Amino acid sequence: MNARLLFVSKGEDASSTRYRALQFFPLWRAAGFEPSHVTASGGLRATLDMLRQARRADVVIVLRKTFPAALLWLLRRVSHRLVFDFDDAIFCNTDGTPSRTRMARFAAMARTCDHVFAGNAFLAGNAAAFNPAVTLVPTCVDAARYRVEADKPADSLDLVWIGSHSTRKYLAEAMLWLKVAADAVPGLRLKIIADFDLPGCGVTTLPIVWRADSEARELASSHIGIAPMRDDDWSRGKCALKVLQYMAAGLPVVSSKAGANAEVIVDGETGFLVSTTAEWAARIAQLAGDGELRRRLGEAGRRLVETDYSIEAVFERLRSVVASLR
Repeated sequence: MNARLLFVSKGEDASSTRYRALQFFPLWRAAGFEPSHVTASGGLRATLDMLRQARRADVVIVLRKTFPAALLWLLRRVSHRLVFDFDDAIFCNTDGTPSRTRMARFAAMARTCDHVFAGNAFLAGNAAAFNPAVTLVPTCVDAARYRVEADKPADSLDLVWIGSHSTRKYLAEAMLWLKVAADAVPGLRLKIIADFDLPGCGVTTLPIVWRADSEARELASSHIGIAPMRDDDWSRGKCALKVLQYMAAGLPVVSSKAGANAEVIVDGETGFLVSTTAEWAARIAQLAGDGELRRRLGEAGRRLVETDYSIEAVFERLRSVVASLR
C-alpha cells in the first residue's frame, strides 16, 4: 500500500497551501505516495474531520498553522508521524515586534513534531531552538509554467509587483523612490498584479486582477520585477516567492536587501539588491536604459530558478525526509 500523506492547512486558496503542498501532489503520486489535503479551519466539524483523517494517514504535515494546547495534544496522539511546515515568521507580530502568545504556540508546535520544514534560513534557525530535526525547504515554483512568450510594450517601461492586499504596505512604502524613478525614466509605469490599486504613488499604475491562468503572461509582458521589503523579523520570514516568480518569467529583479530576497538574488547577476531611495531609482534607470542588461539578468535568474528553485529540485528534499519518517 502506498504511504498516505495528509496536508493540513487553513484552506486551499492559501499561498502556503498552493506552493508548499498542492503543486507537489503529482510528484508525490509518481513517487508512490497518496497525498490528500484537509482544511483545519471551520469550527468543530472541521476539527473532528481533520483528526479522523490524521488517524488514517502515515504522515501528517501541518502547513503554517499552530493549535491550542489541547488540540495539539489530540493531533499528536492520533498522528503516526507529525511534521510542521512553515514559510512565515508566525512566532512574531506582523509588524515584526515580539509576541509571547505566538512564540509559545510556535515553540509547542515545533517541539511536538517529528520534523520541521522551514522556508528559509532565518525560519530554520528559529525552529532549531525547539527541535533539532529541521530541514530548510525553500518555497519554489513550477518554472515551466512561467516560460511563456509575451510582447512587452515598446512605448513604456513597465515595473511589475505581484502580491495581495496583505502585503500592500511594502509597495506603499516604495512611493518615494517610485516618484524619483518616474522623474528619471520617461514612460515608467507600475503594473500591480493583486487585488488593489495604488493611486497617487508617483507613477502611472496599471492594476491587474490576479488570476492563476494569467499571472505568468502578465509577468512576462513586463520589463522589471520589483520587491520592496522592510527589514524586520516578519519580513525576514518571507520566502522570496515574488522574486522567484519574476526570475522564472525571465525578468531582472530589483529588491530591498533584506530577508530571503537577499539569499535568492545574486547581486549584479540576476538582479540588484538596494537599500536607499537613490539606489532604487538608479538601478531602475540603469535597467530602463539597457535592454541587453535586462535580458542577461533575466536569463540568469531563470536558469537559477530552474536549477535550484524548481518543484523537481525541491521535491527531492521533501521526499527524502518524509520517506525516512515512515
